[in-house]
Amino acid sequence: MQRDTQPKRNKLETVEPLGKRVLIRKDEDKKQTKGGIALPDNLEIPTITGRVVAVSVQIANSDDFPIRQYDRVLFNPKNSIPVDFEPGNQLYVTPIEDVVAVFRQRR
Repeated sequence: MQRDTQPKRNKLETVEPLGKRVLIRKDEDKKQTKGGIALPDNLEIPTITGRVVAVSVQIANSDDFPIRQYDRVLFNPKNSIPVDFEPGNQLYVTPIEDVVAVFRQRR
């Protein structure tokens, strides 16, 4: 019997959203306002910002949704499904209807 002496390599796991959904990495919570006011840790804001990590094939192939990978977006997390890969990396599978705005640079 021969033993496998090769070290096992962890395969990189990815999440591909299905249907009309996108995968968003939530921005870090702000601990202070621009004016210097400290925010409490339990402050719950219903709409938050993040970066699009992946879009479903259905969204990518549709002209109805002007959203792409790496876009910064404003979204409502109420119907989002959290994905826990590692601590501090907050990912959400979010219905496209809950993405309320895309931040764009002026040209």
